[in-house]
Amino acid sequence: MTAPSIEAALRQQGLRLTRQRRILLELLERSGAHLDADRLYRLARERDPKINRVTVYRTLKLLKDTGLVDELDLMHWEGEAHYYETRMKQEHAHVVCLRCGKVEEYYGEPLRKMRRQIENHLGFQVLMVRTEVGGYCSHCRALRARELEAAAQTPPTRGAARRQR
Repeated sequence: MTAPSIEAALRQQGLRLTRQRRILLELLERSGAHLDADRLYRLARERDPKINRVTVYRTLKLLKDTGLVDELDLMHWEGEAHYYETRMKQEHAHVVCLRCGKVEEYYGEPLRKMRRQIENHLGFQVLMVRTEVGGYCSHCRALRARELEAAAQTPPTRGAARRQR
C-alpha cells in the first residue's frame, strides 16, 4: 500500500488519514484475504482495542464513497455477505469457486484488452472494472467428477426405476 497516494486521495476529499483509517486500510491491503466487515473489525481490535464496530462501518462507507475501497459480493457465495479490498491494487478479476468458496485474483492482458475494446468500440470512458468469474476450482472439479462417476455406477432403486418409465 502506498500511503502517500491514500493520504493524497483522502486529502483531496478534505479528509485526514486517522489512526483508525490507517489501521483499516493496512488490514485490507495486507491481509491477503477478502475481508467482511465483521472479520475486519475483529482484526482491527487486535491492533487497537479502542476501535468499535460503528467506527469500522463508518470508515468502510467513507472509504467506499471516496473511491479507495471496493465492496464485493464475490458471486454471493456466502449469501448476502460483502467483502472489501482497496482500489490501490492493479485491476483484476475475482475467480470464485462455487463449491468451496475459494477466491483467486486473476491479473492479465485479457482484462486490459477488454477495457480497451469497450473504450474503442463503444466510445465509453471506463473508470472502473469489477469482474467476477464463477466456476469450480481444480480440487472441486476432481471431487465433482468422482461424485458423478459414483452416481453413474449406483444402480437406481426400484421406486426410481418406476418413476423413470
